[in-house]
Amino acid sequence: MNTTTPKRYLVLCTGNRCRSQMAHGWLNHLALELLGHAAEVRSAGTQPHGVHPLSVRVMNEAGIDIADHTSDHVDQYTGQDFDAVITVCDSAKEACPVFPGAKRTIHHAFDDPDDKTGTKTDDELLPTFRRVRDEIETWARAFLAEESTAVSA
Repeated sequence: MNTTTPKRYLVLCTGNRCRSQMAHGWLNHLALELLGHAAEVRSAGTQPHGVHPLSVRVMNEAGIDIADHTSDHVDQYTGQDFDAVITVCDSAKEACPVFPGAKRTIHHAFDDPDDKTGTKTDDELLPTFRRVRDEIETWARAFLAEESTAVSA
């Protein structure tokens, strides 16, 4: 296994606010355990809106600090090489630019835990944020286990 060159992953979502931020956190956190080395993970959005405070909160509950994450625009990563570009929402998949330097593109949609209507309280939103966080963890573990197998094959 090549431990000198970290895997590079880009996680995309529309707002780079919830799902992509949580996936970014999980992939960073789990890479050493499941790949045997750190990964270089970035996340971005087609219409970034800032990291959602509840994303930070629920990831912190899982022992992962994403408070210093930024909400980046996907354009800042065009022209870069990635081992995988991962879209985590359907609209990002549709609006995502092509990344010719990506070894592969993966799509796995997760429910959006955010309240676009602005009518729900944090307490009402928390169960959905936690469910989506846990679903993303399960996916990230499976994805990195597959990556580990591919690297050692």
